[in-house]
Amino acid sequence: MGILAELVKVPEVDTAVRSLTVMWDGSLVVAANNHGTCYVWRLMRGTQSFAPHRYLATASSDHTVKIWNVDGFTLEKTLIGHQRWTELISGDQNGYIRVRDLTANSCSCELVPEVDTAVRSLTVMWDGSLVVAANNHGTCYVWRLMRGTQIFAPHRYLATASSEHTVEIWNVDGFTLEKTLVGHQRWVWDSVFSVDGAYLITASSDTTARLWFMQTGEDIKVYQGHHKATTCCALHDGAEPPAC
Repeated sequence: MGILAELVKVPEVDTAVRSLTVMWDGSLVVAANNHGTCYVWRLMRGTQSFAPHRYLATASSDHTVKIWNVDGFTLEKTLIGHQRWTELISGDQNGYIRVRDLTANSCSCELVPEVDTAVRSLTVMWDGSLVVAANNHGTCYVWRLMRGTQIFAPHRYLATASSEHTVEIWNVDGFTLEKTLVGHQRWVWDSVFSVDGAYLITASSDTTARLWFMQTGEDIKVYQGHHKATTCCALHDGAEPPAC
């Protein structure tokens, strides 16, 4: 039997949750807060087929990244500098976005959309074709990372959350505004698409998270329970839901 009920426990009162993610197999949820503490809960029990090693990476203001083996939560290694398969894309408070070739240990590209305007959000399109950055001025920038023939899904969408209490949905094949999602009563902080792009989850300062059906643009479910701003969200929509 799962222990999803433990998620209602508050790890640290009055300490903002800054990052939230779900393990690829839906077995764990991981939250990091403003005090630099990372909490992990198990969502599933019973026999499962796991990869030989499952890792969690925690990034820190001490300039390092720590790699943990979640099957025992042992510290595997500390990364000083960056090591990765191909590229790392990072943004900073001075407005710089850097693409690093980690094999060559060099900066392959530097983007500066607005000098001295902090980059607040950064993501890469699922197929690696685009990088999207949003800054403190509420401006969203999009760059193409790949050229040549690519196989795309019929529709590829970008969601931009706003202090205007709305979420705007853009079709990135032409960058046309498809629809505006209206329903939240305060600032919308975060959003995440389902794997098939049919649904969107949003988190807002109105203390709620909402589930949107992309075809109609309507919110079909409002999740309540938080007593302060809901600042981030993560979605696991695999074939087998966690037992609880």
